[in-house]
Amino acid sequence: MSNHKAGFVNIVGKPNAGKSTLLNQLMGEKLAIVTQKAQTTRHRIFGIYNEDDLQIVFSDTPGVLDPKYGLQEKMMDFVKDSLQDADVFLFIVDILDKTEPFEFLVDKLNKIPVPVLILINKIDESNQEELEKTMEAWHERIPKAEILPISALKGFNTHVILPKLKSLLPENPPYYDKDQFTDKPERFFVNEAIREKILLNYEKEIPYSVEVVTELFKEKEGIIFIDSIIYVERDTQKGIIIGHKGDAIKKVGTQARLDLEKFFGKKIHLNLFVKVKKDWRKNDRDLKNFGYR
Repeated sequence: MSNHKAGFVNIVGKPNAGKSTLLNQLMGEKLAIVTQKAQTTRHRIFGIYNEDDLQIVFSDTPGVLDPKYGLQEKMMDFVKDSLQDADVFLFIVDILDKTEPFEFLVDKLNKIPVPVLILINKIDESNQEELEKTMEAWHERIPKAEILPISALKGFNTHVILPKLKSLLPENPPYYDKDQFTDKPERFFVNEAIREKILLNYEKEIPYSVEVVTELFKEKEGIIFIDSIIYVERDTQKGIIIGHKGDAIKKVGTQARLDLEKFFGKKIHLNLFVKVKKDWRKNDRDLKNFGYR
């Protein structure tokens, strides 16, 4: 295949900067779960974008944060990994975020020998003067970076990102099959869809204390049968997840099922169970079993 370009593009930024929204926008698929709560993305997700002469392997990482407990430390390991192996970096900055950028990330992006694109996101919620000030500040912080103003949510200016990446990527044969659009198995997307609905439907600490494991994923006569377990850390949380007469969990199940039917394009039969795994976020073995190695 002559002149075929392929490479790894890693998306980094703070929690809620819009990384997952951008990945979904570029992929045209709801690959990464997107909610208003920080720390929605816990794993590195690979989205594989294909054209005849191009393959971009996008990696969406958890938002950069100062780790406070075991789970967050593991999440930061994913971020540090992603700084090792990219051909291009997309660094997403929320124009509304007035806090200082993470020094280690700015430092790292200045030192690595690969191109960096800084995307100033959410410009639809700002003004021209603010935008110019923000672009200027980032130009000083990372002089080599190219800066693009975008709105990932509204799809503004995102159409220039793919051609721009194509021009920056090296000539390589594809790394993955051309019909593959992610490196994650089907069960991963089931878990994420359920977790997204829990983030949307429950308050406070509950969503962060939840992990979802899909035990059965089986297709039979055009219907996909799924059994998933929602793990929580305490008995009280189990009661809250289930809700009065099972109302709360029924709602989550219905919403997740509708999303998954759209995602897989098939009818889905979804069973949800709730189990307690005491303080799993602090337990190394549990974290390993849940895929946070």
